[in-house]
Amino acid sequence: MLDASGIWVGRCWCDDEDDYKTLIRDLLDGRYSDPARIVCFNTTEGWSRVVTMDIAGELQRRWAEGEAMPASLQHLLEMTISPQKR
Repeated sequence: MLDASGIWVGRCWCDDEDDYKTLIRDLLDGRYSDPARIVCFNTTEGWSRVVTMDIAGELQRRWAEGEAMPASLQHLLEMTISPQKR
């Protein structure tokens, strides 16, 4: 993905569904590789918000309950885990 000035800033994946459950399932299935930040955009209403911590929290909960985490999520989980949980 390029920013407005044409500088490479990373990859972007789009999903027409605004459903966290679908996103989490896609992450667990390895559909997205090495996510670093997750942002929701609503262009109709003109807002965006970072949801990385929300999604990572749900992934961490599932991991704690024994669900397997693909290696592609390792970095996301490590960078978002709270210091008291380390």
